[in-house]
Amino acid sequence: MADGRDAVRAVLRAANTLLQQRRYHAALAVLKGFRNGAVYGAKVRAPHALVMTFLFKSGSLREKLKSIAQATYTHSRNLAYFVFTYKGLMALQSRLQGKKIPFHSFFAACIGGWLVFGDNNPINSQIVMYLLSRILFGLSRLAVEKGYIPQPKQDPFPLVSALIWGTVLWLFEYHRHTLQPSLRSSMTYLYDDSDVWHDVSDFLLYNKRTDSK
Repeated sequence: MADGRDAVRAVLRAANTLLQQRRYHAALAVLKGFRNGAVYGAKVRAPHALVMTFLFKSGSLREKLKSIAQATYTHSRNLAYFVFTYKGLMALQSRLQGKKIPFHSFFAACIGGWLVFGDNNPINSQIVMYLLSRILFGLSRLAVEKGYIPQPKQDPFPLVSALIWGTVLWLFEYHRHTLQPSLRSSMTYLYDDSDVWHDVSDFLLYNKRTDSK
């Protein structure tokens, strides 16, 4: 038993020594990026998939749990692969050119985005749209900082909010096929299902009545 514990300690010491080696830092950072991508993807997707599946999807409990597990796995895997690809290409470019430049980040992320998130499926679509909204805000702030557009005299957020909500509800009412499926499901629950009821049970307690009354 003691020999077994000594062997484990020796392995841990060797691993810790390896992790402290600066010459392996880039490769180890790529591996840890893969680990962090997998963990973060699971943490983000699992609760979201749980809520959306039980709110909007029909089927048996087993089918719902399988759907949650599949969505979580796909998100976790894709994010892990992307971080691995991005950090690997960043390290390679830096090594080849001897320094890190801004274009490296853009190029590495483009390649990773093409390879990992290029498949047009619901999860990748949702991730890309999430990022799109963030980069539009980011680019707007950067344009103001760089002086490409003047600093607004008033906070533009109320106007942006009004235009976004006005546009999305117009699309939902008249061109809903253009919206992403999970958004359509959410908006159907909020705006269409609230127009229908039969008695107090599906007016206050439930969204839809399940019996045949």
